[in-house]
Amino acid sequence: MDLRVAVSRPAPAGAATIVPLLLGLACNRPAAPASAPGGPPAVRNDAIVSAGGMAPPAATLTNPLAGDRPSVQQGEEIFAAMNCDGCHGIGATGWVGPSLVDGRWRYGGSDGAIFHSVYYGRPRGMPAYGGTLSDQAIWKIVTYLRAQPAPRDVPTESWVRTAP
Repeated sequence: MDLRVAVSRPAPAGAATIVPLLLGLACNRPAAPASAPGGPPAVRNDAIVSAGGMAPPAATLTNPLAGDRPSVQQGEEIFAAMNCDGCHGIGATGWVGPSLVDGRWRYGGSDGAIFHSVYYGRPRGMPAYGGTLSDQAIWKIVTYLRAQPAPRDVPTESWVRTAP
């Protein structure tokens, strides 16, 4: 058994100058667009209360496929192929996962917030599909969900009290 102590080599003389320079350049780079490898920007959600009344920097993601009928059909196919209906039920009306068509959203119901939920996932069971699906495929799912009618009988329960 070799018990010799490894001797570390000193860093090259220029490393002390280059590393801080690279870190400085990385911090000043512009924000990545939604299709960039860094992912979509943070999404503003007006339902969230910001500390001190100041909202953090965020963008508004706009669905480029909103209302596009072929994208609705393709979104339905992707929804089924990715087994989204295994949790959210047929027609996204809810099952073990929440309904995606009843208008009640825990993490925001804007197109951008839904995109973010699919892309990054959410706690308690929603996997992140941003590494698996393209931005375009996720937008097709969002477009499909938006095209679904709200069910008359919602299989999930609302915890919001309404006046009698």
